[in-house]
Amino acid sequence: MTYWTNGCEPVTYLLTGDWSTSSVGGVALLLLSRDGMDSKILIVEDEQSIVDMLRKGLEPEGFQVIAAYNGQTGLRAVTEARPDLLILDLTLPELDGFELCRRIRRQPETARLPILVLSGRAEEVDKVVMLELGADDYVTKPFSPKELVARVKTLLRRVSTPALPQVLRVGTLEVDLDRYTVVVAGQPTSLTAKEFELLKALLEARERTLNRSFLLERVWEYGEELEIETRTVDVHIRSLRKKLGCEGARIITVRNVGYRLDTTSPHMNPAP
Repeated sequence: MTYWTNGCEPVTYLLTGDWSTSSVGGVALLLLSRDGMDSKILIVEDEQSIVDMLRKGLEPEGFQVIAAYNGQTGLRAVTEARPDLLILDLTLPELDGFELCRRIRRQPETARLPILVLSGRAEEVDKVVMLELGADDYVTKPFSPKELVARVKTLLRRVSTPALPQVLRVGTLEVDLDRYTVVVAGQPTSLTAKEFELLKALLEARERTLNRSFLLERVWEYGEELEIETRTVDVHIRSLRKKLGCEGARIITVRNVGYRLDTTSPHMNPAP
């Protein structure tokens, strides 16, 4: 016998077989252990009935199940329990699913965690926002438990094969997105976290011009409601150009708009 709690009244479950409990941030989490269970699924959902339904669908398929009932506890569970997949509601106490997903994708150690959104929010804009934030799948409530389990299996199969290292190369510039390293002409180059994210954004844009507002939101996560000077971007671009040496000249200023990175020229003259 053990307890699930959402900070109010505890709910008691009678269990058979081996089981263990863990606690994250003072909130009890249930970890079921049975023969044949391999993958660990974290459910971040504030409705007990939904958790029960998911548990009944997942356990017979051989999954370990962990549940957290608010966003802050869910975030701690992601780092402490190390799940193989996250099932995430959007409307959560303390920290909503949008921000939880954003924070998970921001951290290198959790950035590749498969995220399946399970939400009653069926508007297209919510789906688009979550997919752009990095969610891997989106299922609306009410849902079919069998279909959801099938989607979970599909996501886990997709990530079961180790991904090849993501290395972007332009000229003598090499950027390893997994290791967060930058090499210019064979020599390691030290960048700050913001400089690295700036360079990554420019490389992934593939010659498209990125305006300063976009870069502020992408790299610094400043929303439009915050009055942050776009000069912040310009200062970091200058520093980035200098650190990249001869490859720094690839970062081209587009007057009154922003910046783009030249990926077509085989050789560059040193940046001024």
